[in-house]
Amino acid sequence: QNGVMSGLMQMLLLKVSAHITEQLGMAPGGEFREAFKEASKVPFCKFHLGDRPIPVTFKRAIAALSFWQKVKLAWGLCFLSDPISKDDVEKCKQKDLLEQMMAEMIGEFPDLHRTIVSERDIYLTYMLKQAAKQIELPRASESEPRKYIPSVVVGVVGMGHVPGIEKNWNSDLKIQEIMSVPPPSASSKIFKYVLKATVFGLLGYGCYRIGHRTVQFVLSMPATQSYLQRLAEMPQQ
Repeated sequence: QNGVMSGLMQMLLLKVSAHITEQLGMAPGGEFREAFKEASKVPFCKFHLGDRPIPVTFKRAIAALSFWQKVKLAWGLCFLSDPISKDDVEKCKQKDLLEQMMAEMIGEFPDLHRTIVSERDIYLTYMLKQAAKQIELPRASESEPRKYIPSVVVGVVGMGHVPGIEKNWNSDLKIQEIMSVPPPSASSKIFKYVLKATVFGLLGYGCYRIGHRTVQFVLSMPATQSYLQRLAEMPQQ
């Protein structure tokens, strides 16, 4: 539904998520599930998913990478087997170490960092600012002056997004550009057609082999041979 490359990327990231879950005994994203649980306890609390839709992020990220960068990223995700401990997770909460890890990601995949982190920093900041707008109280009549009360907002975000949100908070943000999905590149189209041709070719060959073996098996049965022999003798009679 979301495209071949986007689908493959989601499968690889699910593999990474499963690896983290196996290593730590808990699935990533627990803070968001906990936020949802706590919000349900607060009267009149509205729970809002404020991140950019995953298909948009994946498609923009894939479009930003060259063919060899896609191969390199897919290879790294396929063979991810580094052990992860709870101590490693605690170390990642240190700001300097987190910034170092982000810098390494920028150095290796700058376009990927821009689409997955920087653009989402802008989107998250925009959604938080929308939620933080003052609430207008209902008025008894048009002549009555407008009255506002401040909103109370609790934003739950990944630690890697906090510096970007702080940086963008006082900026005039526009999200139309980062919501657009670029058209697929020529290499993506070629890969898509090659993948489809390979799948259909293997499927056709598999059907041929199964059909060929089935026919051979049926013809080798005594009942079938006897029936064929009788058919062969009918014109002679």
